Amino acid sequence: MGIIQSFISEAIPPESEFSVEDIPDLTGKVIIVTGGNAGIGKSTVKALLTHNAKVYLAARNEEKAQLAIDDIECQIGKKALFLRLNLADLLSVKAAAQEFMRQESRLHVLFNNGGVMATPHEQLTTQGYDLQFGTNVLGHMYFTQLLLPTLLLGAKFSPDGKARVVTTSSSGHLFGFLDFSTFKDGPGRNRRSTSFFYLQSKFGNVVFANELARRYGDKGIVSVSLNPGNIDTGLYQHLPKLFLAIAKILWLYAPDHGALTQLWAGTSAEGGNLNGKYLIPWARIGKPKTSSTDPELGKQLWKWLEDQVENI
Repeated sequence: MGIIQSFISEAIPPESEFSVEDIPDLTGKVIIVTGGNAGIGKSTVKALLTHNAKVYLAARNEEKAQLAIDDIECQIGKKALFLRLNLADLLSVKAAAQEFMRQESRLHVLFNNGGVMATPHEQLTTQGYDLQFGTNVLGHMYFTQLLLPTLLLGAKFSPDGKARVVTTSSSGHLFGFLDFSTFKDGPGRNRRSTSFFYLQSKFGNVVFANELARRYGDKGIVSVSLNPGNIDTGLYQHLPKLFLAIAKILWLYAPDHGALTQLWAGTSAEGGNLNGKYLIPWARIGKPKTSSTDPELGKQLWKWLEDQVENI
């Protein structure tokens, strides 16, 4: 199947065979959802709480996070826990992981859900990385790396011997590739557009998830990447308003739909057997861009990411 065919297949999915009602009882499960205060993340948090998980809602803005927590509690009578996390600041990522590990010894599911899209070219992370790559890939990689001890313990003491890391990518990864010269601000980055940076970051999400699967799959970590679908969320705030208005009418689904595939990956019995897979709407196994599965590229990206956080 070619790239265009794959893109269309992901953009126009059949009815889902998986629903929120299919989520098993999650009593005793400790889960983190990054970007959990809005959109797909908020829908994910709500569904997990409904099925009795202990959920940490990780977000940058405490006021917005608390509004989301209160709104969910008002709807279902269950409360998420706030975890301050700014993925665009590696020191904040480290502090968030440390705070979580002060509270918990085990983590059963990590939803690397947060992200940014099409941000202005001049916007960088605190440490000077491209904002989209630094947030979507580097921030999540560092957070995952720091939390690995709790994930490994979560796997060890789970009935199925597994913990899960679910990384949100996009069908946009089909059109992306990695240009290492653009990851930080400099001449290489200035030759590229903000749309390139987004597609690159989503491609990077798949490469990272695959490499995590290779390195830790035999230790009980199930790592998947996924396209949640074309979802009506705040992610599109930097796109032209006319384009967004048309998109909402023609092909954007509600956030609850966007949560389905990652909930399937993170909670279902089938999800425990999906290590290294790329998932597509709604709750299906898809086929990623072939180059994203290259083990050598995975090693190269992993080493680059490790080098960036070595002295944080």
